[in-house]
Amino acid sequence: MHDSEAPVYEARYGFDRRTSTVLATAALFSVLLLVPSAGIPLGLRIVGLLLFGGGGVFMAIGALTRKTAFRVDATGILLGGSPVRYRATTAHVPWQDITAVVLWQQTVPHAVVPWVGVARREGAPPLPGAGRGPIARSVGEALTPVSAELLRASRAVTGWRLDRSRLTAAVAYFAPGVQVVEHTP
Repeated sequence: MHDSEAPVYEARYGFDRRTSTVLATAALFSVLLLVPSAGIPLGLRIVGLLLFGGGGVFMAIGALTRKTAFRVDATGILLGGSPVRYRATTAHVPWQDITAVVLWQQTVPHAVVPWVGVARREGAPPLPGAGRGPIARSVGEALTPVSAELLRASRAVTGWRLDRSRLTAAVAYFAPGVQVVEHTP
C-alpha cells in the first residue's frame, strides 16, 4: 500500500443523531418560551432562552466547525478537543506511548454514551487539559467505569460518528502490535 492509500481514519465534528435531537429540542423549547400566551413569567423566559437558545447555538457552532474529533495516522492518535476550546483540549498521543485503543461505554440517565480512548504506557508524558488533580481523578473514577488515566485519554463519541471497522483497519496498519479492545467493567 502506498502512503496515499494508507487507511488514515479521521472523524470530524458534525451533526449526528444525538446532536440533531438536542438541537431540535432546544429549538422547540426556545420557541415555546417565546409564545406570549404561554403564561410563563418574564424572568423564567429569559433564563430558559439563555439556557436552551444559547446552548443550542453553542452546540450548533461546535458541529459546524467540522474540526477533527478523532484521527489515526502514521504519527499516532489525535484526540480532538471540545470544538469551542479546541486547541487547549486537543491531545496527540504518539504510537510509542499507546498500548491499546479502548472502546468503552458510560451509562447516563436514559442513554449510553460510547467513548474511545487510548491506554498509554506507564511513564508517558501527561496529556494537556484539565482533570489532573486528585479531586478530578476521584470524581472521574467514581462516575465512569475506567481509570482516571484512561478517562483523560478518551473522548466521548458525541457530535461525530465512530466507524469501528475503519478504526481497526487504521490501527492495524499503523501499529500492528496495538489492539482495539472493548472495556467491560
